[in-house]
Amino acid sequence: MDAFSELSATSIRWSGLTDVGRFRKNNEDAFLALAIDREGVRRLGKYGNAGLCESDYIFAVSDGMGGANAGEFASQIAVDKITRLFPQSFRTAASGLAVGFQDLLGELFEQIHRELTHMGQAYEELSGMGATLSLCWVRPGWVYFAHVGDSRIYHLPAAGGIQQVSHDHTHVGWQQREGQLSEMQVRSHPSRNALQQVLGGKTQNLSPQFGAVGHEPGDAFLLCSDGLVEGLWNSGMKRLIRNPPKNAPADVAQRLVAEAVQTDGKDNTTALVFEVF
Repeated sequence: MDAFSELSATSIRWSGLTDVGRFRKNNEDAFLALAIDREGVRRLGKYGNAGLCESDYIFAVSDGMGGANAGEFASQIAVDKITRLFPQSFRTAASGLAVGFQDLLGELFEQIHRELTHMGQAYEELSGMGATLSLCWVRPGWVYFAHVGDSRIYHLPAAGGIQQVSHDHTHVGWQQREGQLSEMQVRSHPSRNALQQVLGGKTQNLSPQFGAVGHEPGDAFLLCSDGLVEGLWNSGMKRLIRNPPKNAPADVAQRLVAEAVQTDGKDNTTALVFEVF
């Protein structure tokens, strides 16, 4: 076995859960877990494990917004579009054409944006409908991601720590990245949820964030809606993923969502965790 093989993760396990929270009537969050190869796509269950060399994997979290049931509709459109559109792009890339991950994911986000914008304009009851979207595409050695809004993607390296790799598309998020605000100040800021970018909504020029993170055995990634962030500090997320209490649920997503809802629960709350090993 060569050095690369010894350092490369060969398996992946995941768990996902969404909860309406303690006060909302509708759940406007949605999440998605897919396995994909040249033959096609299949939806994965809420939890499981598989080989990294067998397929590529897509994990996504979306938080919808809009009047009446529009938010619920928006997040569902986002995840359904991924299921339909990504396999087409993937087959193009797999056939040897020079399609980079940013081009592929950028076109996917643009198509979802156009669909939500069109429906928001065509139907009065869907006016202003929009959605956040945080997506990870997992391949051997790498996680490629694309992101719009204030749902989040975190990386928990095997060596320790937790890092938010997605950027909140808010002015408050920019201030935090510039070092002007602390995590505590951001959490209590009255404008923390004022989004500058969403899919659909009033976004004129979509500008997703793209990135790539190399992964090693023991690394974990968390995708979550802002409802989870409201209920858990970053240190709490890390604790529940890496060092859960003895009486905590075995399912990683379940213990994250359970504690966040118990602590806050004012918003819909979604967690989707995957680990490579």
